Amino acid sequence: MTLISVHLPKTGGTSFKASLMTHFGERYRDDYGDQALSQPRLERFRAALVAGEAIAERGLDGIECVHGHFLPVKYQRLNARSALTFVTWMREPVARMLSHYDYWRGNYDEKTAAPHHRQFIEEGWTLEQFCLSEQFRNIYTQYLWGFPLERFAFVGITEYYREDMLEFSERFLSTSLQPRYLNAMKHGVSRRIADEVFLEKVRDFHAADMQLYQQALRWRQARFRSNQEQRRSALVRKAVDLEAIARRQKVVD
Repeated sequence: MTLISVHLPKTGGTSFKASLMTHFGERYRDDYGDQALSQPRLERFRAALVAGEAIAERGLDGIECVHGHFLPVKYQRLNARSALTFVTWMREPVARMLSHYDYWRGNYDEKTAAPHHRQFIEEGWTLEQFCLSEQFRNIYTQYLWGFPLERFAFVGITEYYREDMLEFSERFLSTSLQPRYLNAMKHGVSRRIADEVFLEKVRDFHAADMQLYQQALRWRQARFRSNQEQRRSALVRKAVDLEAIARRQKVVD
């Protein structure tokens, strides 16, 4: 199994990356170089498709896990030749926007910042400018261009990071990875100045992402119910087996 992990910004991807690196070691590869959202949309889509052609031609050369900020359509052509497992994480979109704003305000390096981060700092964007900007509208939807959410084998929910991380590692890695918590921020200025009227306005503005997040939540609930039923069935089978063993021992005695 080759894992393709899409790190949607401010959804716990840095913590997830640390766990993946620990598990895969030299079989892990970063893919953070695209800076796709700093490009005009048509250019970013074209760049992802062109890169995808090259990846499909040369393969991954023994790499079993790729993780980073990229459009998953970039690996779609390779998926047609060798089965890949796509995974990602999602966070409630308004909370994600507020966290993104606070992170960018507090973590800026002029030498390494992406063009859109530099613009944000140099122009002194307000929280409203950031949350209601067309450039950052529906970040999930922008990343998932040409790649329906249904193609992901797993969509974790950041608000349930510990539980979903354990489920992911057991299902896909046949182990129990302990969650890591890196790059986490305490509530910043955005939480103090955002009122409910503003937050509702942001929800409406990012309606497409809200729908994707709600879909991911429904899938998580369905998985949870299925897992409960499987555990319940396993316990029943175990009880029946133990009862059968006890009856056989009684007969022998």
